[in-house]
Amino acid sequence: MGKPTGFMEIRRHDRPYAKTAERVTSYREFLKPLSDAELRDQGARCMDCGVPFCHNGCPVNNLIPDWNHLVYREDWRAALEALQSTNNFPEFTGRICPAPCEAACTLNINDDAVAIKTIECAVIDRGWQEGWIAPQPAARPSGKRVAIVGSGPAGLAAAQQLARTGHAVTVYEKHDRIGGLLRYGIPDFKMEKATIDRRVAQLVAEGVIFKTRVHVGHDLALKALVDGHDAVLLAGGAEAPRDLPVPGRDLAGVHFAMDYLTQQNRRVAGDAVPEAGAILAQGKRVVVLGGGDTGSDCIGTANRQGAAGIAQLEILPRPPDQEDKPLVWPYWPNKFRTSSSQEEGCERDFAVVTKGFEGVGGKVARLRAARVDWREGRMIERSGSEFALDADLVLLAMGFVHPVHEGMLSEESLGIGRDARGNVAADTTSYRTSNPKVFAAGDMRRGQSLVVWAIREGRQAARAIDLALTGRTDLPL
Repeated sequence: MGKPTGFMEIRRHDRPYAKTAERVTSYREFLKPLSDAELRDQGARCMDCGVPFCHNGCPVNNLIPDWNHLVYREDWRAALEALQSTNNFPEFTGRICPAPCEAACTLNINDDAVAIKTIECAVIDRGWQEGWIAPQPAARPSGKRVAIVGSGPAGLAAAQQLARTGHAVTVYEKHDRIGGLLRYGIPDFKMEKATIDRRVAQLVAEGVIFKTRVHVGHDLALKALVDGHDAVLLAGGAEAPRDLPVPGRDLAGVHFAMDYLTQQNRRVAGDAVPEAGAILAQGKRVVVLGGGDTGSDCIGTANRQGAAGIAQLEILPRPPDQEDKPLVWPYWPNKFRTSSSQEEGCERDFAVVTKGFEGVGGKVARLRAARVDWREGRMIERSGSEFALDADLVLLAMGFVHPVHEGMLSEESLGIGRDARGNVAADTTSYRTSNPKVFAAGDMRRGQSLVVWAIREGRQAARAIDLALTGRTDLPL
Protein backbone atom coordinates (compact mmCIF):
# COMPACT_ATOMS: atom_id res chain seq x y z
CA MET A 1 0.00 0.00 0.00
CA GLY A 2 1.05 3.59 -0.54
CA LYS A 3 1.14 4.32 3.21
CA PRO A 4 1.51 1.11 5.23
CA THR A 5 1.10 2.96 8.54
CA GLY A 6 -1.87 5.06 7.44
CA PHE A 7 -4.43 3.07 9.42
CA MET A 8 -2.48 3.75 12.63
CA GLU A 9 -2.09 7.49 12.01
CA ILE A 10 -5.39 8.59 10.46
CA ARG A 11 -8.89 8.30 11.91
CA ARG A 12 -11.93 7.41 9.85
CA HIS A 13 -13.70 10.46 8.45
CA ASP A 14 -16.91 10.03 6.48
CA ARG A 15 -19.13 12.32 4.42
CA PRO A 16 -21.09 14.64 6.73
CA TYR A 17 -24.82 15.29 6.42
CA ALA A 18 -26.38 18.68 5.89
CA LYS A 19 -28.07 19.85 9.10
CA THR A 20 -31.48 18.34 9.77
CA ALA A 21 -33.33 21.66 9.66
CA GLU A 22 -31.85 22.29 6.21
CA ARG A 23 -32.21 18.88 4.61
CA VAL A 24 -35.86 18.19 5.54
CA THR A 25 -36.94 21.20 3.50
CA SER A 26 -36.12 19.54 0.17
CA TYR A 27 -35.78 16.23 -1.63
CA ARG A 28 -32.19 16.89 -2.73
CA GLU A 29 -29.30 14.66 -1.69
CA PHE A 30 -27.71 15.95 1.51
CA LEU A 31 -24.40 14.08 1.84
CA LYS A 32 -21.51 16.52 1.57
CA PRO A 33 -18.49 15.15 -0.34
CA LEU A 34 -15.03 15.13 1.17
CA SER A 35 -12.17 17.18 -0.27
CA ASP A 36 -9.46 15.51 -2.35
CA ALA A 37 -7.04 15.79 0.57
CA GLU A 38 -9.52 14.13 2.94
CA LEU A 39 -10.17 11.35 0.44
CA ARG A 40 -6.45 10.80 -0.01
CA ASP A 41 -6.13 10.36 3.75
CA GLN A 42 -9.03 7.94 3.89
CA GLY A 43 -7.52 5.90 1.06
CA ALA A 44 -4.29 5.78 3.07
CA ARG A 45 -6.12 3.93 5.88
CA CYS A 46 -6.53 0.82 3.69
CA MET A 47 -4.24 -1.84 5.19
CA ASP A 48 -1.84 -4.16 3.46
CA CYS A 49 -3.84 -6.92 5.11
CA GLY A 50 -2.80 -9.84 2.91
CA VAL A 51 -6.31 -11.26 2.53
CA PRO A 52 -8.74 -8.43 1.67
CA PHE A 53 -11.97 -9.70 3.21
CA CYS A 54 -13.73 -6.64 1.76
CA HIS A 55 -13.68 -8.52 -1.56
CA ASN A 56 -15.84 -11.24 -0.03
CA GLY A 57 -18.08 -8.75 1.75
CA CYS A 58 -18.81 -6.98 -1.54
CA PRO A 59 -21.22 -8.97 -3.73
CA VAL A 60 -19.68 -7.57 -6.95
CA ASN A 61 -16.15 -8.31 -5.62
CA ASN A 62 -14.94 -4.73 -6.04
CA LEU A 63 -11.15 -4.34 -6.18
CA ILE A 64 -11.30 -2.18 -3.08
CA PRO A 65 -7.64 -2.12 -1.97
CA ASP A 66 -6.61 -1.30 -5.55
CA TRP A 67 -8.70 1.82 -5.93
CA ASN A 68 -8.12 2.91 -2.32
CA HIS A 69 -4.38 2.83 -3.09
CA LEU A 70 -4.87 4.70 -6.37
CA VAL A 71 -6.89 7.43 -4.64
CA TYR A 72 -4.09 7.77 -2.10
CA ARG A 73 -1.69 8.14 -5.05
CA GLU A 74 -4.17 10.64 -6.61
CA ASP A 75 -4.43 8.55 -9.77
CA TRP A 76 -8.17 9.08 -10.12
CA ARG A 77 -8.50 7.79 -13.65
CA ALA A 78 -6.84 4.48 -12.87
CA ALA A 79 -9.02 4.23 -9.75
CA LEU A 80 -12.07 4.69 -11.96
CA GLU A 81 -10.95 1.92 -14.30
CA ALA A 82 -10.45 -0.46 -11.38
CA LEU A 83 -13.83 0.45 -9.93
CA GLN A 84 -15.76 0.03 -13.18
CA SER A 85 -14.10 -3.30 -13.94
CA THR A 86 -16.41 -5.00 -11.43
CA ASN A 87 -19.36 -2.63 -11.00
CA ASN A 88 -21.47 -1.12 -13.78
CA PHE A 89 -23.06 1.49 -11.54
CA PRO A 90 -20.85 2.59 -8.62
CA GLU A 91 -22.83 5.82 -8.34
CA PHE A 92 -25.84 3.74 -7.27
CA THR A 93 -23.98 1.62 -4.73
CA GLY A 94 -21.95 4.61 -3.53
CA ARG A 95 -25.22 6.23 -2.49
CA ILE A 96 -27.61 3.51 -1.36
CA CYS A 97 -25.63 0.35 -0.61
CA PRO A 98 -25.33 -0.40 3.15
CA ALA A 99 -21.66 -1.26 2.54
CA PRO A 100 -21.22 -4.91 3.64
CA CYS A 101 -17.63 -4.43 2.43
CA GLU A 102 -16.99 -2.13 5.40
CA ALA A 103 -18.36 -4.70 7.83
CA ALA A 104 -15.86 -7.18 6.34
CA CYS A 105 -12.90 -4.75 6.41
CA THR A 106 -9.96 -6.25 8.31
CA LEU A 107 -9.51 -2.94 10.12
CA ASN A 108 -13.06 -3.33 11.41
CA ILE A 109 -11.97 -6.17 13.72
CA ASN A 110 -10.78 -3.74 16.38
CA ASP A 111 -11.07 -0.28 14.82
CA ASP A 112 -13.25 1.77 12.48
CA ALA A 113 -13.46 0.35 8.96
CA VAL A 114 -12.03 2.14 5.94
CA ALA A 115 -14.56 4.60 4.46
CA ILE A 116 -14.93 2.41 1.36
CA LYS A 117 -18.37 3.60 0.28
CA THR A 118 -17.38 7.27 0.46
CA ILE A 119 -14.25 6.68 -1.63
CA GLU A 120 -16.21 4.63 -4.17
CA CYS A 121 -18.78 7.39 -4.64
CA ALA A 122 -16.05 10.03 -4.95
CA VAL A 123 -14.24 8.06 -7.66
CA ILE A 124 -17.30 7.57 -9.86
CA ASP A 125 -18.56 11.12 -9.35
CA ARG A 126 -15.10 12.37 -10.35
CA GLY A 127 -15.30 10.23 -13.47
CA TRP A 128 -18.56 11.84 -14.53
CA GLN A 129 -17.33 15.34 -13.73
CA GLU A 130 -14.15 14.89 -15.76
CA GLY A 131 -15.94 13.34 -18.74
CA TRP A 132 -14.04 10.07 -18.42
CA ILE A 133 -17.16 7.91 -18.65
CA ALA A 134 -18.20 7.34 -22.25
CA PRO A 135 -20.32 4.81 -24.17
CA GLN A 136 -18.57 1.58 -25.10
CA PRO A 137 -20.52 0.21 -28.09
CA ALA A 138 -19.65 -3.23 -29.39
CA ALA A 139 -17.20 -3.48 -32.28
CA ARG A 140 -19.52 -5.77 -34.23
CA PRO A 141 -23.05 -7.22 -33.82
CA SER A 142 -23.47 -10.83 -32.75
CA GLY A 143 -26.73 -11.34 -34.60
CA LYS A 144 -28.43 -12.48 -31.39
CA ARG A 145 -31.47 -10.76 -29.85
CA VAL A 146 -32.08 -10.59 -26.08
CA ALA A 147 -35.16 -9.24 -24.29
CA ILE A 148 -34.88 -8.09 -20.68
CA VAL A 149 -37.99 -7.64 -18.56
CA GLY A 150 -37.44 -5.02 -15.87
CA SER A 151 -35.17 -1.97 -15.82
CA GLY A 152 -33.93 -2.02 -12.24
CA PRO A 153 -30.25 -2.49 -11.41
CA ALA A 154 -30.23 -6.18 -12.41
CA GLY A 155 -31.83 -5.49 -15.79
CA LEU A 156 -29.65 -2.46 -16.49
CA ALA A 157 -26.42 -4.26 -15.55
CA ALA A 158 -27.30 -7.23 -17.75
CA ALA A 159 -28.33 -4.95 -20.62
CA GLN A 160 -25.01 -3.08 -20.54
CA GLN A 161 -22.90 -6.24 -20.41
CA LEU A 162 -24.82 -7.92 -23.22
CA ALA A 163 -24.88 -4.83 -25.45
CA ARG A 164 -21.11 -4.44 -25.10
CA THR A 165 -20.65 -7.98 -26.44
CA GLY A 166 -22.68 -7.13 -29.54
CA HIS A 167 -26.08 -8.58 -28.72
CA ALA A 168 -29.18 -6.61 -29.70
CA VAL A 169 -30.80 -5.85 -26.33
CA THR A 170 -34.31 -4.55 -25.71
CA VAL A 171 -35.42 -3.69 -22.17
CA TYR A 172 -39.14 -3.72 -21.34
CA GLU A 173 -40.38 -1.60 -18.42
CA LYS A 174 -43.99 -1.38 -17.22
CA HIS A 175 -43.59 2.14 -15.80
CA ASP A 176 -43.21 5.37 -17.77
CA ARG A 177 -39.55 5.82 -16.83
CA ILE A 178 -36.52 3.55 -16.60
CA GLY A 179 -35.00 2.53 -13.28
CA GLY A 180 -37.36 0.16 -11.49
CA LEU A 181 -37.06 0.43 -7.70
CA LEU A 182 -34.22 2.92 -8.12
CA ARG A 183 -36.68 5.27 -9.82
CA TYR A 184 -39.87 4.75 -7.87
CA GLY A 185 -38.77 3.20 -4.58
CA ILE A 186 -35.62 5.04 -3.50
CA PRO A 187 -36.44 8.62 -2.39
CA ASP A 188 -34.69 11.46 -4.22
CA PHE A 189 -33.04 12.63 -1.01
CA LYS A 190 -31.06 9.37 -1.07
CA MET A 191 -30.43 9.34 -4.82
CA GLU A 192 -31.50 12.01 -7.28
CA LYS A 193 -32.87 10.57 -10.50
CA ALA A 194 -30.50 12.42 -12.83
CA THR A 195 -28.04 9.76 -11.64
CA ILE A 196 -30.17 7.15 -13.43
CA ASP A 197 -30.86 9.31 -16.49
CA ARG A 198 -27.21 9.74 -17.43
CA ARG A 199 -26.61 5.99 -17.25
CA VAL A 200 -29.68 5.34 -19.40
CA ALA A 201 -28.30 7.80 -21.96
CA GLN A 202 -25.04 5.86 -21.95
CA LEU A 203 -26.85 2.55 -22.49
CA VAL A 204 -28.85 4.01 -25.37
CA ALA A 205 -25.59 5.15 -26.98
CA GLU A 206 -24.31 1.59 -26.56
CA GLY A 207 -27.28 0.27 -28.52
CA VAL A 208 -29.77 -0.75 -25.83
CA ILE A 209 -33.40 -0.15 -26.79
CA PHE A 210 -35.80 0.80 -23.98
CA LYS A 211 -39.55 0.27 -24.24
CA THR A 212 -41.54 1.84 -21.41
CA ARG A 213 -45.22 1.46 -20.50
CA VAL A 214 -45.08 -2.19 -21.61
CA HIS A 215 -46.29 -4.49 -18.85
CA VAL A 216 -45.13 -7.94 -19.92
CA GLY A 217 -47.76 -10.51 -19.08
CA HIS A 218 -50.52 -7.92 -19.48
CA ASP A 219 -49.85 -5.63 -22.46
CA LEU A 220 -47.53 -8.15 -24.10
CA ALA A 221 -47.38 -11.90 -23.53
CA LEU A 222 -44.09 -13.28 -22.27
CA LYS A 223 -44.46 -16.02 -24.90
CA ALA A 224 -44.27 -13.39 -27.64
CA LEU A 225 -40.91 -12.23 -26.27
CA VAL A 226 -39.63 -15.81 -26.04
CA ASP A 227 -40.72 -16.54 -29.62
CA GLY A 228 -39.18 -13.32 -30.95
CA HIS A 229 -35.80 -13.44 -29.21
CA ASP A 230 -32.88 -15.79 -28.75
CA ALA A 231 -33.02 -15.34 -24.98
CA VAL A 232 -35.20 -13.57 -22.41
CA LEU A 233 -34.00 -12.40 -18.99
CA LEU A 234 -36.53 -11.88 -16.22
CA ALA A 235 -35.06 -9.11 -14.08
CA GLY A 236 -38.12 -7.69 -12.35
CA GLY A 237 -38.44 -7.14 -8.64
CA ALA A 238 -39.92 -9.04 -5.72
CA GLU A 239 -42.91 -6.73 -5.74
CA ALA A 240 -45.53 -8.67 -3.79
CA PRO A 241 -45.59 -6.86 -0.42
CA ARG A 242 -46.04 -8.63 2.90
CA ASP A 243 -49.56 -7.76 4.06
CA LEU A 244 -51.01 -7.55 7.56
CA PRO A 245 -54.35 -9.41 7.74
CA VAL A 246 -55.71 -7.93 10.98
CA PRO A 247 -59.06 -6.30 11.81
CA GLY A 248 -59.34 -2.83 10.28
CA ARG A 249 -56.82 -3.47 7.50
CA ASP A 250 -59.34 -2.15 4.94
CA LEU A 251 -59.70 1.25 6.62
CA ALA A 252 -58.76 4.33 4.60
CA GLY A 253 -55.31 5.54 5.56
CA VAL A 254 -53.65 2.11 5.76
CA HIS A 255 -51.31 1.74 2.80
CA PHE A 256 -48.39 -0.26 1.52
CA ALA A 257 -45.14 1.69 1.86
CA MET A 258 -44.22 1.40 -1.81
CA ASP A 259 -47.49 3.02 -2.90
CA TYR A 260 -46.62 5.97 -0.68
CA LEU A 261 -42.99 6.25 -1.81
CA THR A 262 -43.82 5.89 -5.51
CA GLN A 263 -46.34 8.72 -5.32
CA GLN A 264 -43.84 11.11 -3.77
CA ASN A 265 -41.16 10.23 -6.29
CA ARG A 266 -43.63 11.07 -9.03
CA ARG A 267 -44.38 14.43 -7.42
CA VAL A 268 -40.67 15.23 -7.22
CA ALA A 269 -40.37 14.31 -10.91
CA GLY A 270 -43.09 16.84 -11.71
CA ASP A 271 -45.93 14.40 -12.34
CA ALA A 272 -49.48 15.21 -11.32
CA VAL A 273 -50.78 12.83 -8.66
CA PRO A 274 -54.61 12.77 -8.54
CA GLU A 275 -55.85 14.30 -5.32
CA ALA A 276 -58.45 11.56 -4.88
CA GLY A 277 -55.81 8.87 -4.36
CA ALA A 278 -53.11 11.01 -2.78
CA ILE A 279 -51.24 9.58 0.22
CA LEU A 280 -49.80 12.47 2.22
CA ALA A 281 -48.43 12.76 5.75
CA GLN A 282 -48.85 16.51 6.21
CA GLY A 283 -50.34 17.24 9.64
CA LYS A 284 -50.96 13.54 10.33
CA ARG A 285 -49.90 11.13 13.04
CA VAL A 286 -47.95 8.53 11.06
CA VAL A 287 -47.17 4.97 12.12
CA VAL A 288 -44.62 3.00 10.08
CA LEU A 289 -44.71 -0.77 10.53
CA GLY A 290 -41.31 -2.28 9.76
CA GLY A 291 -37.80 -1.34 10.83
CA GLY A 292 -35.87 -1.81 7.59
CA ASP A 293 -34.72 0.51 4.82
CA THR A 294 -38.19 0.90 3.31
CA GLY A 295 -39.59 1.98 6.67
CA SER A 296 -36.74 4.44 7.06
CA ASP A 297 -37.49 5.89 3.61
CA CYS A 298 -41.09 6.38 4.69
CA ILE A 299 -39.93 8.27 7.78
CA GLY A 300 -37.71 10.61 5.76
CA THR A 301 -40.52 11.26 3.29
CA ALA A 302 -43.11 11.86 6.03
CA ASN A 303 -40.80 14.32 7.76
CA ARG A 304 -40.41 16.26 4.53
CA GLN A 305 -44.18 16.27 4.02
CA GLY A 306 -44.70 17.80 7.47
CA ALA A 307 -46.07 14.93 9.55
CA ALA A 308 -47.38 15.89 12.99
CA GLY A 309 -45.54 12.92 14.50
CA ILE A 310 -44.02 9.61 13.42
CA ALA A 311 -43.79 6.29 15.24
CA GLN A 312 -41.95 3.27 13.88
CA LEU A 313 -42.79 -0.20 15.18
CA GLU A 314 -40.60 -3.26 14.69
CA ILE A 315 -41.75 -6.78 15.55
CA LEU A 316 -38.20 -7.97 16.36
CA PRO A 317 -36.38 -7.06 19.58
CA ARG A 318 -34.03 -4.08 19.75
CA PRO A 319 -30.58 -5.12 18.50
CA PRO A 320 -27.52 -4.70 20.72
CA ASP A 321 -25.70 -1.37 20.59
CA GLN A 322 -22.45 -3.10 19.64
CA GLU A 323 -21.99 -6.37 17.78
CA ASP A 324 -19.78 -9.18 19.06
CA LYS A 325 -17.05 -8.72 16.45
CA PRO A 326 -15.04 -11.88 17.25
CA LEU A 327 -18.25 -13.83 16.71
CA VAL A 328 -19.69 -12.19 13.55
CA TRP A 329 -16.81 -10.58 11.64
CA PRO A 330 -16.49 -10.48 8.58
CA TYR A 331 -20.23 -10.97 8.14
CA TRP A 332 -22.92 -8.30 8.32
CA PRO A 333 -23.59 -7.74 12.04
CA ASN A 334 -26.87 -7.39 13.84
CA LYS A 335 -26.54 -4.17 15.82
CA PHE A 336 -28.58 -1.09 16.61
CA ARG A 337 -28.40 1.45 13.79
CA THR A 338 -29.98 4.86 13.34
CA SER A 339 -30.55 5.99 9.76
CA SER A 340 -30.40 9.60 8.62
CA SER A 341 -34.20 9.58 8.30
CA GLN A 342 -34.64 8.30 11.86
CA GLU A 343 -32.29 11.04 13.06
CA GLU A 344 -34.66 13.58 11.51
CA GLY A 345 -37.36 12.62 13.97
CA CYS A 346 -39.41 9.57 14.92
CA GLU A 347 -40.25 7.45 17.95
CA ARG A 348 -38.98 3.87 17.63
CA ASP A 349 -40.35 0.86 19.46
CA PHE A 350 -39.30 -2.78 19.29
CA ALA A 351 -40.80 -6.22 19.96
CA VAL A 352 -44.29 -4.94 19.14
CA VAL A 353 -46.98 -6.85 17.24
CA THR A 354 -49.92 -5.05 15.62
CA LYS A 355 -53.26 -6.54 16.62
CA GLY A 356 -55.58 -4.37 14.53
CA PHE A 357 -56.74 -0.92 13.48
CA GLU A 358 -59.71 1.13 14.63
CA GLY A 359 -61.33 3.89 12.64
CA VAL A 360 -63.75 6.77 12.65
CA GLY A 361 -65.95 7.31 9.62
CA GLY A 362 -64.11 4.63 7.66
CA LYS A 363 -60.69 6.22 8.26
CA VAL A 364 -57.99 4.82 10.50
CA ALA A 365 -57.75 6.60 13.85
CA ARG A 366 -55.68 4.31 16.04
CA LEU A 367 -53.59 1.17 16.06
CA ARG A 368 -53.90 -1.60 18.64
CA ALA A 369 -50.69 -3.41 19.55
CA ALA A 370 -49.08 -5.64 22.15
CA ARG A 371 -45.56 -6.35 23.32
CA VAL A 372 -43.90 -9.67 22.59
CA ASP A 373 -40.99 -11.71 23.87
CA TRP A 374 -38.74 -13.81 21.64
CA ARG A 375 -37.68 -17.20 22.99
CA GLU A 376 -35.66 -19.60 20.86
CA GLY A 377 -36.91 -17.93 17.70
CA ARG A 378 -40.57 -18.03 18.77
CA MET A 379 -42.69 -14.94 19.35
CA ILE A 380 -44.78 -14.99 22.54
CA GLU A 381 -47.23 -12.21 23.29
CA ARG A 382 -46.73 -10.71 26.71
CA SER A 383 -49.88 -10.97 28.83
CA GLY A 384 -51.50 -7.62 29.69
CA SER A 385 -49.17 -5.62 27.40
CA GLU A 386 -51.79 -4.31 24.98
CA PHE A 387 -51.65 -0.60 24.12
CA ALA A 388 -52.94 1.80 21.46
CA LEU A 389 -51.40 4.50 19.29
CA ASP A 390 -53.25 7.32 17.57
CA ALA A 391 -52.72 7.12 13.83
CA ASP A 392 -54.06 8.99 10.81
CA LEU A 393 -51.74 7.27 8.34
CA VAL A 394 -50.30 3.75 8.64
CA LEU A 395 -47.58 2.60 6.23
CA LEU A 396 -46.89 -1.13 5.89
CA ALA A 397 -43.13 -1.51 5.32
CA MET A 398 -42.70 -5.14 6.31
CA GLY A 399 -40.84 -6.31 3.24
CA PHE A 400 -41.76 -8.30 0.15
CA VAL A 401 -42.54 -11.99 -0.14
CA HIS A 402 -41.81 -12.82 -3.79
CA PRO A 403 -42.42 -11.57 -7.35
CA VAL A 404 -45.98 -10.91 -8.44
CA HIS A 405 -47.23 -14.23 -9.80
CA GLU A 406 -50.17 -12.93 -11.80
CA GLY A 407 -49.33 -12.08 -15.40
CA MET A 408 -46.18 -13.34 -17.08
CA LEU A 409 -45.23 -15.89 -14.40
CA SER A 410 -48.64 -17.52 -14.74
CA GLU A 411 -48.32 -18.23 -18.49
CA GLU A 412 -48.68 -22.00 -18.35
CA SER A 413 -47.32 -22.62 -21.85
CA LEU A 414 -43.86 -21.43 -20.76
CA GLY A 415 -43.66 -23.47 -17.57
CA ILE A 416 -41.60 -21.03 -15.52
CA GLY A 417 -40.89 -22.89 -12.28
CA ARG A 418 -40.74 -21.34 -8.80
CA ASP A 419 -38.78 -22.20 -5.71
CA ALA A 420 -40.22 -22.89 -2.25
CA ARG A 421 -40.41 -19.15 -1.48
CA GLY A 422 -42.30 -18.31 -4.66
CA ASN A 423 -39.35 -16.78 -6.52
CA VAL A 424 -38.44 -17.75 -10.08
CA ALA A 425 -36.30 -20.89 -9.81
CA ALA A 426 -32.84 -20.60 -11.39
CA ASP A 427 -29.33 -21.39 -10.19
CA THR A 428 -26.41 -18.95 -9.91
CA THR A 429 -24.31 -20.62 -12.60
CA SER A 430 -26.56 -20.82 -15.64
CA TYR A 431 -29.28 -18.45 -14.34
CA ARG A 432 -31.57 -20.52 -16.57
CA THR A 433 -35.17 -21.19 -15.56
CA SER A 434 -37.12 -24.35 -16.33
CA ASN A 435 -37.65 -22.89 -19.82
CA PRO A 436 -34.34 -23.13 -21.73
CA LYS A 437 -34.76 -19.74 -23.44
CA VAL A 438 -35.68 -17.88 -20.24
CA PHE A 439 -33.21 -16.71 -17.60
CA ALA A 440 -33.80 -14.92 -14.28
CA ALA A 441 -31.72 -12.64 -12.08
CA GLY A 442 -32.01 -10.13 -9.25
CA ASP A 443 -34.86 -9.90 -6.76
CA MET A 444 -37.17 -11.91 -9.01
CA ARG A 445 -34.80 -14.86 -8.58
CA ARG A 446 -33.26 -14.36 -5.12
CA GLY A 447 -36.02 -12.44 -3.34
CA GLN A 448 -35.90 -8.98 -1.80
CA SER A 449 -32.27 -7.92 -1.54
CA LEU A 450 -29.72 -5.13 -2.03
CA VAL A 451 -28.95 -3.10 -5.15
CA VAL A 452 -25.41 -4.48 -5.14
CA TRP A 453 -26.71 -8.05 -5.27
CA ALA A 454 -28.96 -7.08 -8.19
CA ILE A 455 -25.97 -5.68 -10.10
CA ARG A 456 -23.96 -8.82 -9.39
CA GLU A 457 -26.73 -11.12 -10.60
CA GLY A 458 -27.37 -8.99 -13.69
CA ARG A 459 -23.68 -9.20 -14.62
CA GLN A 460 -23.49 -12.93 -13.99
CA ALA A 461 -26.72 -13.64 -15.85
CA ALA A 462 -25.39 -11.65 -18.82
CA ARG A 463 -22.30 -13.87 -18.83
CA ALA A 464 -24.45 -17.00 -18.70
CA ILE A 465 -26.65 -15.76 -21.57
CA ASP A 466 -23.63 -14.82 -23.69
CA LEU A 467 -22.15 -18.28 -23.11
CA ALA A 468 -25.46 -19.99 -23.94
CA LEU A 469 -25.90 -18.00 -27.16
CA THR A 470 -22.36 -18.11 -28.54
CA GLY A 471 -20.67 -21.07 -26.85
CA ARG A 472 -17.98 -18.80 -25.35
CA THR A 473 -17.79 -15.59 -23.37
CA ASP A 474 -15.27 -12.96 -22.36
CA LEU A 475 -17.58 -11.43 -19.77
CA PRO A 476 -16.29 -11.62 -16.18
CA LEU A 477 -17.78 -13.75 -13.46
